Amino acid sequence: MEKKYVRETRCFKTARVFPTDVNNHNTLFGGKLMSYIDDIASIAASKLCRVNTVTASTDSVDFLYPINPTDSVTLESFATWTGRSSMEIFVKVIREDLKTGEKKIAATAFLTFVALDENNRKLIVPRIIPETEEEKKLYETAPDRAAMRKQRREESKKFADFLTVTYPWE
Repeated sequence: MEKKYVRETRCFKTARVFPTDVNNHNTLFGGKLMSYIDDIASIAASKLCRVNTVTASTDSVDFLYPINPTDSVTLESFATWTGRSSMEIFVKVIREDLKTGEKKIAATAFLTFVALDENNRKLIVPRIIPETEEEKKLYETAPDRAAMRKQRREESKKFADFLTVTYPWE
């Protein structure tokens, strides 16, 4: 079984917060940040397996501190755990006040990606090897998140059976 170090999947993205990026609270629009998160997570997923990947779920995006127009936002992403064809990707969002240099973790997110071949069939992904304390902690706690993810997905499927697909005007 192929293995890769977590560091081989690590990637970064830094952006300035512009006036067009903020909401009515004058903080970074959550949808913009979620787009950044999915983008950087997809790169980490691709670096792990070097094939097509798709987002299977966004387990959580926890907004911890607002990101202001005086801040830059840096996203760090890497694989934290792998299943057979799926991989958990962690994204850490760091806000930095560009005037004071103060940094804070502004958000965290866990996403699941699946590796696919040219015919959209699932592929086996490499196992990962954590090295740092942060990587090891995320790796050790991943099975619990995977179990919660599986349960939530089953509940979502059952719930979807109760939802209608007709529009009110039909």
